[in-house]
Amino acid sequence: MSMTQYTARKSLDAIAKSADGHGSGLTRTLGPFSLIGLGIGCIIGAGIFVLTGKAAASYAGPAISLSFILSGVACAFVGLCYAELAAMIPASGSAYTYAYATVGEIFAWIIGWDLILEYAMGASTVAVGWSGYFTSLLDGFGVHLPAAWVNATGTVVKLADGASVTAIFNLPAALIVAGLTALLMLGTRESTRVNNIMVAFKLFVVVAVIVVGAMFLNTHNWVPFIPANTGSFGNFGWSGILRGASVVFFAYIGFDAVSTAAQEAKRPQRDMPIGILGSLVICTILYILMALAMTGLVPYQKLGVADPVAVAIDATGIGWLSVLVKFAALAGLTTVIFVLLFGQARILFSMATDRLLPPLFSQVHPRFRTPLLSQGVIGVIVALIAGCFPIGLLGEMVSIGTLFAFLLVCLAVIHLRRHEPSTKRPFRTPGVPVVPLLGMAFSLLLMIGLPLATWLRLVVWLAIGLVIYFGYGHRHSVVPAPGE
Repeated sequence: MSMTQYTARKSLDAIAKSADGHGSGLTRTLGPFSLIGLGIGCIIGAGIFVLTGKAAASYAGPAISLSFILSGVACAFVGLCYAELAAMIPASGSAYTYAYATVGEIFAWIIGWDLILEYAMGASTVAVGWSGYFTSLLDGFGVHLPAAWVNATGTVVKLADGASVTAIFNLPAALIVAGLTALLMLGTRESTRVNNIMVAFKLFVVVAVIVVGAMFLNTHNWVPFIPANTGSFGNFGWSGILRGASVVFFAYIGFDAVSTAAQEAKRPQRDMPIGILGSLVICTILYILMALAMTGLVPYQKLGVADPVAVAIDATGIGWLSVLVKFAALAGLTTVIFVLLFGQARILFSMATDRLLPPLFSQVHPRFRTPLLSQGVIGVIVALIAGCFPIGLLGEMVSIGTLFAFLLVCLAVIHLRRHEPSTKRPFRTPGVPVVPLLGMAFSLLLMIGLPLATWLRLVVWLAIGLVIYFGYGHRHSVVPAPGE
């Protein structure tokens, strides 16, 4: 059996035709500010409000700001590649679509299956984090939810009176997913307006924390800036900065989620590069400043908690700002879940349009102009996962899936420059092939910083995906193999 049967490529003309606003059923309603809002909505969330503290306390110390710089540089090279492809191929599906146009069907399936893991598990993970912040906030106001309904199924929770209870379901985590799914099903324009409002509030609080942090800064907390390595890879020192960059990389997946909205952008050739690169630049700067502020307010050892930003602000004695931070954390995590659910449906939409998945996922509601059934199925699955399972190592799982996608995006730019040199490119990645190669190199470097167990989980997930591809996807594909 020839490998060419599985390397059929979808032509750029075919992709452009299928991406037409009328032909696809999706409507072009998103401008540059909404696209930047989508990116910021996904980027600023778990990274600032959860992962920064853990990475500082366990891996990099005050040098966590250098970890963010390393991750930001890696994303800059990859972001330039995304910008070229999103403007050149303005279709939903992100890296899946780009892979189909360059390296062929089986590789497109692999990356699409990888993105399903990234977005679905990412949304579930953040929903569990949202539940933790929500429960903590209610506790502060004297409202205590039953422990059995705010933890993962089967978790044994010790109560204040010494008794213990076995958790049934994480209800807040499931409900936030259900609510956002309903909002996304009702319309893209309406749901992005709500997202933009929450993003504006979140940005205000982040800037306030940075300003207040500068006023109460204790530079002694930065000494030593790079703690000495403990003797094992990833535990402080320069290897700790690398491990920290691999962990906080989860916080950068928002900019690639913008590319899933290409088919609903008003002027994708102009607006997609603005949305991708604009959100990436803004959030990288804020991450670095926030990391410096947090490690300057309290010793980094104290930041390894579920709400590290609140811990840092408590050191200032400004009580009202601590409460505001918790509300901002909820808004931040909400927008992350929102964008991941949004992107997941668009990736499934593209794969189903190519018949690699059942047609159910490509149906667009005639009134709301959204992939309503697809969005609903995704919402139910993610809500159940969020309600039943703890966070565990999902953050690292999402990171390796994202970095794997980034590798193929950079490769796609090099491939198309060589084989489709005359195709119109509204935005051109500078310094090709150096910039894409650097993007690939940084992505591989960050992948090396992840544990072996995470690599094994990725292999198992991809193996399951290949079984589905050979059993269903390839048999139903609408793209003919070469020579057919």
